[in-house]
Parts: sequence; C-alpha cells; structure tokens
Amino acid sequence: MQQQEHRPVLLDEVIEHLRCTAGKSFVDGTVGGGGHARAILEKTAPDGRLIGIDWDADALAKAQSNLQPYEGRLDLVRENFARIGPVLARLHVQAVDGILLDLGLSSFQVDAAERGFSFSQPGPLDMRMDTRTETTAAQLVNTLSEQELADLIWSFGEERWRRRIARNIVRVRAEAPIETTERLAEVVRKAIPAGKRSRKRHPATRTFQALRMAVNRELDNLRIFLEGALDLLRPRGRLAIISFHSLEDRVAKQAFSHWARSCRCPPQLPLCQCEGKPLVLRVNKKPVVPGAEEIKANPRARSGRLRVVEKAEAA
Repeated sequence: MQQQEHRPVLLDEVIEHLRCTAGKSFVDGTVGGGGHARAILEKTAPDGRLIGIDWDADALAKAQSNLQPYEGRLDLVRENFARIGPVLARLHVQAVDGILLDLGLSSFQVDAAERGFSFSQPGPLDMRMDTRTETTAAQLVNTLSEQELADLIWSFGEERWRRRIARNIVRVRAEAPIETTERLAEVVRKAIPAGKRSRKRHPATRTFQALRMAVNRELDNLRIFLEGALDLLRPRGRLAIISFHSLEDRVAKQAFSHWARSCRCPPQLPLCQCEGKPLVLRVNKKPVVPGAEEIKANPRARSGRLRVVEKAEAA
C-alpha cells in the first residue's frame, strides 16, 4: 500500500502562536517526519535552534533525512517527550523559547502495516511507538481479564460497547490467540450490534485507540511532561499542544487552566502561598481547529485541537 504523504497539522497556526523568529530556540517533542520542525527552522533562520525528540526510531530516521539541510542548528534525540528535562540537560540547555507537542500519529505510522496501529490493513497487533518497550497490544488483548479489558477500552477509548467487546475478545481468544489487526477488528465489529454500528467510523476505532494509548502510556507521559514543562521555558516562552481526542485535550486543558489561576493553593490552606500570580497567560482560551481547506486537503487533521499558553514574566 502506498503511504500517504504526512502533512503537519495546523502548521501556519503553530508557527504564528509560537512566535518563531530568528535566533530563538525551540523543542519539538514529537518531531515525527519533521514537518513542523522544518517550518520552525526556516522561520528562525539564520541562527535559531531546534531540538527534535521522538521515541519512534523510524520517525527519527525520517526527520534526520528530511531536516538534513539544517544540521548545524538541529539536535535529534531518541527519547520520550516525558523526559524532555533530562534531554535538555544532556545538551546543556537550561531553557527554550517554545515547546511543541503534536500528539497525533504520523501518516507513515498509520500506513505501515507492520506497526499494527491501523485496522485498515492486516498486520501484527503491535502498536508500540518505541520498539524497545516490551508490552504489545497483542499481549494486552490475550492476557488481560474480561473486566480489565472492558475498563481499558472505556478509560482510553470511551467505548460504550466495552463489555460486549471484552466478552467477545475473551471468547475468541480461548480458541486461538488474537495476533493480527485484521482479526481484532473483526472480533470488535461482531461484538457491536449491526444496527448500532456507526456509518462514519469503523466499529473498532475506539478499541484500537484505547489499546494504543495503553501500550504507549500516552496519558501518563503527557502528565509527566506537563509537570516540568514550564520550568524549561524562558519568561514569555510558549507551550503549544496539538491533541486529537478528548482525553489528551482534557489533560492539557486542565493543566493550562490550573496554571492560569491567580491562586493554585490547595483549598484547605487558610492563606494563599503562591502570591496570587498566574504562571501562564492562556493565548487561546478556546482551541484552534483546522479550517475547511486544511481538512479537505488532509482529512486526518479534522479532529486536531491546538492549545497554547505563554509563561508569565515572573513565573
């Protein structure tokens, strides 16, 4: 199957909101094929710097190839963005002017059958972003109890038919392990009543999302990243996060809202101890979403949501 060209989502909006200008330094924590990174490097010429992080070796190799003209201003590191602090420390970087996370899958990841992210073509039930990690989607599908599967599919996929899906998985795997994307997709499809299946979305979409998020601990990594992200920004530096479903967007929104409060002290404290000063300014209180033209050119962009905050001067 020919792979679809990867198009960076909300590219113009990212460059505008990060205020990319000459001499500034940025981190792309999910560098992927390098689409956003290339634009940032172009806008920060001739002396801007970009640190690109990705834990997917294939993605990093693509970025290395695509960003070769910028080698003198570019550092690429194979690591999870949750470990952005140690990455910058190894590079002797104390703070940067902006950080970007694009939490969506790249087109080349989705289209690579051997990675097991998609039900659109047969492949092994893998779903690991970093192949150095041990747990695959197949292991979860074939070892978790029925209740554990139902809880996982609800927690990370918000799938209303979770119990029927989990029950069918356990029934089918008793005959033989479920090891391919094609087989799991069919097991999920059959678990959902025919009259209740969405015409707009494959019945297995939410289950596949849930398994991918569990395999890669995506929400945990985002929360860990957010715990230390502000400390790595210069005053008035900006943090931009593109999410593609409600769970990730909710985590980012809650963190941004908390930082923007004038008081963040626990309610049981009698007096404010955070000096009543917000840590950030919310650049856009409502998320920026792709326009009709971008969605037409790149349908995978349709669920993208961009949220941006700016670190306060004295934070």
